[in-house]
Amino acid sequence: MENDKIVIKGARTHNLKNVNLEIPRNKLVIITGLSGSGKSSLAFDTIYAEGQRRYAESFSSYARQFLGVADKPDVDQIEGLSPTISIDQRTLTNNPRSTVGTMAEVYEYLRFLFSKVGVPYCVHCGEKLIKKKVLLSGGNLNKRSKIKYSEFFVCPRCKERFPKIEPRLFSFNSPYGACPYCKGLGVKLDVDIDLAIPNKNLTISEGAIHPWTKFFSNQKIYWKKLQDVAKKYKFSLDVPVRELKEKDIQIILYGDPMRNIAEKEEKNNYFEGVLDILQQKHDKTDSNFLRIEIEKYMKESVCPYCMGKRLRKEALNVKINGKSIDQIVKATIVDARKWLNSLKFTKDEKKISDQIISSAIKRLDSLINIGLYYLTLDRSAITLSGGEAQRVRIANQINSLLTGVIYILDEPSIGLHPRDIDKLIKTLKKIRDFKNTVIVVEHEERIIKEADYIIDVGPGAGIYGGEIVAQGSFKQILNNKNSITGKYLSQKREKRKSNNFRKGSGKFIEIIKATENNLKNINVKFPLGKFICVTGVSGSGKSTLVIDILGKALAKKFYRTKAYPGKYKEIKGIENINKIIRIDQSPIGKTPRSNPATYTGVFTQIRNLFASLPESQAKGYDIGFFSFNIDGGRCPLCSGEGYVKVEMQFLTDVYIECEACHGKRYNDKALEIYYKGKNIADVLSLSVNEAMNFFRDSLAIYGKLKILYDVGLGYLPLGQSAITLSGGEAQRIKLATELSKRSTGKTLYVLDEPTTGLHFEDIKKLLNVLNMLVDKGNTVLIIEHNLDVIKQADWIIDLGPEGGDQGGRIVCEGSPRKIADFKKSYTGQYLKKL
Repeated sequence: MENDKIVIKGARTHNLKNVNLEIPRNKLVIITGLSGSGKSSLAFDTIYAEGQRRYAESFSSYARQFLGVADKPDVDQIEGLSPTISIDQRTLTNNPRSTVGTMAEVYEYLRFLFSKVGVPYCVHCGEKLIKKKVLLSGGNLNKRSKIKYSEFFVCPRCKERFPKIEPRLFSFNSPYGACPYCKGLGVKLDVDIDLAIPNKNLTISEGAIHPWTKFFSNQKIYWKKLQDVAKKYKFSLDVPVRELKEKDIQIILYGDPMRNIAEKEEKNNYFEGVLDILQQKHDKTDSNFLRIEIEKYMKESVCPYCMGKRLRKEALNVKINGKSIDQIVKATIVDARKWLNSLKFTKDEKKISDQIISSAIKRLDSLINIGLYYLTLDRSAITLSGGEAQRVRIANQINSLLTGVIYILDEPSIGLHPRDIDKLIKTLKKIRDFKNTVIVVEHEERIIKEADYIIDVGPGAGIYGGEIVAQGSFKQILNNKNSITGKYLSQKREKRKSNNFRKGSGKFIEIIKATENNLKNINVKFPLGKFICVTGVSGSGKSTLVIDILGKALAKKFYRTKAYPGKYKEIKGIENINKIIRIDQSPIGKTPRSNPATYTGVFTQIRNLFASLPESQAKGYDIGFFSFNIDGGRCPLCSGEGYVKVEMQFLTDVYIECEACHGKRYNDKALEIYYKGKNIADVLSLSVNEAMNFFRDSLAIYGKLKILYDVGLGYLPLGQSAITLSGGEAQRIKLATELSKRSTGKTLYVLDEPTTGLHFEDIKKLLNVLNMLVDKGNTVLIIEHNLDVIKQADWIIDLGPEGGDQGGRIVCEGSPRKIADFKKSYTGQYLKKL
């Protein structure tokens, strides 16, 4: 075995077709190809999975039961494999306590810094505290015992004692340092009246207070108290809520006013109020399900005690050069670095602080160098995009200084403006230069050009992919006639359209005075009937404007969603559209039961066709009989799954084909019904292309299949499990579903970086679909960094000029030609080069 190569023999994971491959070690290796061609199957489900499995096998059987070891990938042999680390696009945590600062380990150093050289001030009068020693026990010379002192800080004016200054005082995850009111979260959840009473035309008896009806209507003690208080204050529970007097509504929501002045032991005799009861249930329940259900009626607000700073007041009154720790973490990463670099200390303080500061700056530099300069250290981890979370993890790996590792990354360029791509490339090469192998699934042209080795997977997608079409240097890929990637990179295929931009409907949606996050009180007009791109460097305010303000405001208007939009004064022109649809790359279903046929609705029509066959009608089989989700025609042994899970206890659970239906999901009765020689299971195994030919006489079914074909999914099997679909495939299935609906010509489609995970060829197909939507009179609004997509927009709104505090303004807006001619626009500078 050669140590300078990873040798893969007979890889058959998912759609891989017995792939044999040699990958050079200690190189930057790019895997590219069409969406669904098998890139992730090779990189993550084969190389990474086998690396993790081998690592886990080094543990005892007892330890392995806690590791969640993956199945052995379907591959004959992999040689030259060292430990593997996957850095994908998933957010690191769902923990609301996790922040950018804690993820990047910068906050740990800030805690140490403030505990060692911070100066405490009185929380009451602001006076600088002084150290004081208190004798705990006197010594005894005869017994040679030591004199013991306790040292603490005290206010010379108030005489108030201050807790011991140590790192945990600055931890919002420790009871010692966390705000006692919000427990270190910085926010509080309170029941929201509008969510609790969504329909004020209903009476209380009819269920106007939705959570009350849902959780407490069957509990007689609560109803008895509510009826008693209504009788006492002479109001009816049988009139619409909007007709009740304000004071009566207050009693229903907040309880009997007499309860506030009653003796403690008598308080339970009075009605507590619907919202109070709900809040108590939420705070005290041990049921995670009940807590989540109640939170559907609650709104998050800033903690009034710590004002979102998470820490107790004593911690917030320790300062360095006049600044407290919360002021530092609220600053952007760039500003936090500047502050650390500017600190001046005494000689003794420098001995303590120098190493802490240098370590913190080193970690901040890693974040800056990978394009995350605009983030604040207190930014909650759960609000990060997949690309941002991934880049934080990449920055952490720079600081880990590991060598001999195989890193596998999934499109690290996601969310990056072209200006920041060069920084990412330098970071990837730096990891490689530590004698690591860096394998990247990527479509970004500039990163592909910088690769040491390129693997092009294809030639098509799905069943038409899974082969190594080309491999080698950038030059070798360009010269390979079989490589679609090579043809695009050599610009042998036209990627741009002419400059015939649409005039639109002449109507607008306008946001007045948008101020959420870093938006600088801007007014933004979105011309309707056009293909609109919102551009700008990372952190410039694109998602805040499009998703948090416009998207949430319109969703609340049209669909009464719970989401609260970001801050703005007014939105004009809403009457010019009749619905908003946001299409992202999230899965079309969370279980294996969901598939393209069920999501698009074509399977309902197929089941209806089978139910209408004479043999089905003679046997009394209705449309439900042909569903694998309910009893009837589905296999009783596997409940329509097609496979059975075998729990191995100390080993990985194994999924084996159901011995009753042999993976077909249905029982013999359902499989005996044939249409044109195929049963329902046979139909689900057809690709979209094959199904189009099979159902060419059924216009309704054919029409839906044709749209799937038009968006480039002709290769996809109708019954392919939703959890095995790529993000690009899921997005195009959603687009196809929308295209199959009758167009109103007044729909606003919102997409956030729709080219994520898409090959040049896939982008071409996506653009065809988006243009079809606009040609029907609709408006397509996308956030995008891909220059070839931006170039084809009818209208561009460029935000910036920088990220974070230096962003949030409109740099320029207009046609691509106008943006390209605007020298102060970073987007324009790169458009000019095309």
